[in-house]
Amino acid sequence: MARKPAAARYTRNLDEEVLGKAYDSRLMGRLLVYMKPYRGTIAISLLLLLIGSLLQIAGPLLTRYAIDHYLTRPPDAAAFQGLTLVAFLYLGTIVFEMLFEFVQTFLMQRTGQQAMFDLRRDLMDKLQRLDLSYYDQNPVGRLLTRVTTDVDVLNELFSSGLVTIFGDLLMLSFVLIAMFQLSPGMTLMLLAVLPFVAGVMVIFRRTVQKSNRRIRTAVARINSFLQEYVSGMSVVQLFNREERARKDFDAINYDHMDAYKDAVIAYGWFYPVVEFLSMLSLALLLSWAGFGIQKGTITLGVLVAFLQYGLRFFRPIQDLSEKYNILQSAMSAAERIFKLLDTEPQITSAATPRDFPEGPLAIDFDHVWFAYKDEDWVLRDLSFRIEPGETIAVVGHTGAGKTTIISLLLRFYDIQRGSIRIGGVDLRDLRLEDLRRHFGVVLQDPYLFTGTVGGNIRLGTSSITDAGIEESARQVNLLDFIQTLPDGFASPVRERGSGFSTGQKQLISFARALAHNPRFLILDEATSSVDTETELRVREALDRMVTGRTSVIIAHRLSTIQRASRIFVMHKGQLRESGTHQQLLAMNGIYRKLYELQWAASPVQSKDPVAS
Repeated sequence: MARKPAAARYTRNLDEEVLGKAYDSRLMGRLLVYMKPYRGTIAISLLLLLIGSLLQIAGPLLTRYAIDHYLTRPPDAAAFQGLTLVAFLYLGTIVFEMLFEFVQTFLMQRTGQQAMFDLRRDLMDKLQRLDLSYYDQNPVGRLLTRVTTDVDVLNELFSSGLVTIFGDLLMLSFVLIAMFQLSPGMTLMLLAVLPFVAGVMVIFRRTVQKSNRRIRTAVARINSFLQEYVSGMSVVQLFNREERARKDFDAINYDHMDAYKDAVIAYGWFYPVVEFLSMLSLALLLSWAGFGIQKGTITLGVLVAFLQYGLRFFRPIQDLSEKYNILQSAMSAAERIFKLLDTEPQITSAATPRDFPEGPLAIDFDHVWFAYKDEDWVLRDLSFRIEPGETIAVVGHTGAGKTTIISLLLRFYDIQRGSIRIGGVDLRDLRLEDLRRHFGVVLQDPYLFTGTVGGNIRLGTSSITDAGIEESARQVNLLDFIQTLPDGFASPVRERGSGFSTGQKQLISFARALAHNPRFLILDEATSSVDTETELRVREALDRMVTGRTSVIIAHRLSTIQRASRIFVMHKGQLRESGTHQQLLAMNGIYRKLYELQWAASPVQSKDPVAS
């Protein structure tokens, strides 16, 4: 089979290729909602923009007045005084224009950041409420692009794009009015070049649109590639895949660079062409106005002011073309962001949820059928009951459905048929927060957050005291290790617990689960990645943790389940055997085979640890 190019292999599941409309009133209305809390600041900014535009119009008028009234007459004291006054007025307009522009830019930049802060907060809130199935279908790099790159595009629109567009339109309107007041004929001559400028703008806009679309796609691919390979760097280095990864990244990186080439070329010719057209029109005006000055129909002051206005006229046109691309990119980013915000979680609390039941609670799986996709059943007609205080072990071959049972019990997914009940109450009738609050979970791959050891045990639960953290660490045989750290529980934890061994991270996860004092304890392959010594420490901790709690232990190592009240043997999504260790051995079935494979055939196992 032919190998796909790296860029092609990272195209799947990326919708950055979709190009939205240049302006969508529906999307813009939703975006402006984020600006509404800051409408007072925006109003002040627009007022300053209006005043600044008027000040820019005043400069050429002052120039005309100075030339026609003072510079074209014999010098005298009155002319000097008048010219000095006009010069100070001109200087004043420049100073105030600079001041107003600074304040206006500061206010809009700050407002844009505040609005984007609110938008990122909403995105983070949405990401935390979406189902795990959503993350099964959407790569992390794609979601990072939503919260970073796409939001930055909107920030550019809010902080400078919209206001600058409004300012450019104001400037064009004021300049046209001023030019018509000075000379309608010269104004019409200047406007005659606009069709050519418009044609250049259309070509430029189409070229840059295509380039921006490719750039966004390339950025998303780079994010996805880096997230995957940085997370799996140990595998990359272990299998000497650095050169292959470099070549794959070079292919994606080249697409990103190539996408920028068209934009660079477009910007390279657009501004010189518009500048050429503007200078050509001004040169024609200068020639035509020269004859007008000789005939006395136009004054020199009018000509100089008109040339200044001409320069001010073409500058907003150039800016509007670029801002159009910002607007179009923002609409595309907004469409993707709001698509994420509009995604509703499929698993939610009931409209009128029931309170979590009190007292000893049994767990019932009643004819449960579940499939992750269509009718590719992972669990088939599964029924069992876990009595209060029981310690249940679940074993079986890989793919038998063991972890799926835990995911359904925590309602990460909803079943297609049957029901799951706790204390006689269907899980779908409970609040999700109430349901998960009563479970303590330790997973096969322990996950630690950046922060401190104590913070990873407390995990933001303010009701857990320092004494509670210390006690939970002591019960899981972690306290001795914590006391060897320079700062104890305040010792820093780097990303994903880098610097800690797998066993140490696992014990911290045990302490985390115990500190929250759950009514139900779930251990999903919690000892599969630890060494023998750590496993013995974990087994001692387990004896204390399961006391007084209903516990479900999923394990491949049968040594961790020897004291379980009952053992469930899963096979191809069905509960095939159930009983104690000795009962299952006597059945001479699936469990017996698992036992013999793991213990009886082990050359280093001197005696049966389960039987002992």
